[in-house]
Amino acid sequence: MGKTFKLWLSATRPAFLSVTFVGVLIGLASASYSGAFHSLWLATLTLIFALVAHAGANVLNDYYDALSGCDAANTDRIFPFTGGSRFIQDGLLTTKQTAIFGYALLIAVIPAGLYLIAESGAGLLFIGMCGLFAGWAYSAKPLALQSRGVGEITITVAWMLIVIGSDYVQRGSFALAPIISGIAYALLVANVLFINQIPDINADAISGKRTVIVRFGSGVALLGSALLYLSATATIVIGIAVGALPITSVFGLLFWAPAALALYRLCQIPMDKTSITLTIRLTIISTLLAGFLLTLSLLFAAET
Repeated sequence: MGKTFKLWLSATRPAFLSVTFVGVLIGLASASYSGAFHSLWLATLTLIFALVAHAGANVLNDYYDALSGCDAANTDRIFPFTGGSRFIQDGLLTTKQTAIFGYALLIAVIPAGLYLIAESGAGLLFIGMCGLFAGWAYSAKPLALQSRGVGEITITVAWMLIVIGSDYVQRGSFALAPIISGIAYALLVANVLFINQIPDINADAISGKRTVIVRFGSGVALLGSALLYLSATATIVIGIAVGALPITSVFGLLFWAPAALALYRLCQIPMDKTSITLTIRLTIISTLLAGFLLTLSLLFAAET
């Protein structure tokens, strides 16, 4: 039983769920900053089922990448960051099992979502439907947004909604603070996806994925990543300037320490596998660091 549970859990790529964990924390901290946080039970339920939804999207991504032949063709993958879980390719799960598991996880979110809607307000219905649609449409045909060069946009929308939704459950309405902090964080999450496309470029091209990196080559990675970092920075600064975020949010910009190193690594074109791996790690660290610092800054401001 223990091995079976571990197998199914591993199929969700749990390490990547950390970006959703932090996204929910930002939303809850935003509600706390505004004095709107009122239920630990609803916060816990929000966190659990946001992770379940992300897990379902990850599993479906493996399923649709198996159908396209992308993961099977990916001999340049960097484990565990790119190329999927390879559970199908390694014979640990069948394509049918993977599809059923992925859709079951997304369906499991619906009852909890309806309960949260009843507790917080109808606005959460719109947030939840858009979030589930983004998770499905990112990989699934006929849309397969990741294959059309708009994967980054889809990811930005999805993780912005995670922050906004987590805040909404507590607040029961929309507010500027979670929208601005959500956009900033989501841009950094999109940057992780963007950089992860570098080692997958050949497999993506073979399978017909027209990602930004496939369309324009790995040489665009430095410019694209820098723009995403700068956009996230500008969003935080604007949020502080208009009074939507507390001045303590400036500490969130400390993500530039690992981000600067990541950008420096991207200057090395062509990049070897060791350099790409380090760049991916630094990109993930900068994203999680920004999220944690935004969370702490909002909580600190709420206490003072």
